[in-house]
Amino acid sequence: MAIQKKSRKRDAILACVCSTDTHPTAEWVYTQLKPDIPDLSLGTVYRNLAMFRREGIIGSAGVVNGLERYDRNPLPHAHFVCTQCSAVYDLPDIEPPVELMRRVTCGCPSTCELMFTGVCNDCIFPDAGSKITI
Repeated sequence: MAIQKKSRKRDAILACVCSTDTHPTAEWVYTQLKPDIPDLSLGTVYRNLAMFRREGIIGSAGVVNGLERYDRNPLPHAHFVCTQCSAVYDLPDIEPPVELMRRVTCGCPSTCELMFTGVCNDCIFPDAGSKITI
């Protein structure tokens, strides 16, 4: 793993991702930072997010509606994706199915991702302001 030179933009991008549990897109990060960093480009955001993922600093909740959703938690964990509003929720109490990994015979898996899809409680009960609870 190469040691990256510190930069104000890189630090701001990482801080932005780590400051939210909404599983942001690169575009969202760019929009949040652009007012304070006028010379920031969307390409810089994408390159740094890719580097942070490669280095295991952040994770990914997968692609939702064609856009990768980044995760401040790089460890494998389950997610719920709302098919109506595209919200992504962490499901910390659900362990990835390690037993399924043992059944893989065509190779040696290193991780297993678990994603549930459906309609979130906020969309089902819009006036309740609820969150997914397990």
